[in-house]
Amino acid sequence: MIMSGDMQPYPMHVDLSAMVPRRSVATLSSYLVTRPTGQALRMGIESQIAEIGTICVSILDFSRVAIIDYSCADEIVAKLLQRFLADDRPAEAFFIARGMGEAHREPVEDVLVRHGLALVVEDDDQCDLIGEVNGLERAAWQYIERKGRDGARHAARAIGLAEDAVELALGSLARKRVMLRDGAGEWVSLRALLAR
Repeated sequence: MIMSGDMQPYPMHVDLSAMVPRRSVATLSSYLVTRPTGQALRMGIESQIAEIGTICVSILDFSRVAIIDYSCADEIVAKLLQRFLADDRPAEAFFIARGMGEAHREPVEDVLVRHGLALVVEDDDQCDLIGEVNGLERAAWQYIERKGRDGARHAARAIGLAEDAVELALGSLARKRVMLRDGAGEWVSLRALLAR
């Protein structure tokens, strides 16, 4: 996706624990378990994004989630990312996970790898890329993440690899929607996009 310079992305904060359907007072809302729970959350997030009508950077907030099981991670994270990778996606959306602890990371990363997906994870002032990425993609992503935005030529020089190989890696990352290209041909990190 190429973003024109005048487009302002909409940041959307999604507190995953607050979106859990309440069945009773005894329901532990911070436990994201079962496929139906995950499906309900995903559908709610998709609906909110579709209503925005512009580029959206959704912050998936795990900070108040005690547990997420593999089926819920598959529904909430993997299927959500797949929906917005599809050609018929309802909107232009990108995703950053925040507040993801070790209890969340294992099931989320497992479903990402299984489906060939990637996700930007932000903790404090650090960012990481989890999921299905190779070494060159990771190095290219880290360079753009550190700079905020830059071209493939500078990235290749910094990484020490051929420009065409780095350009291919950056293109692959953009297809995975963990960065994007602006109208001037520069690659932009999601955090830099949020800071606009």
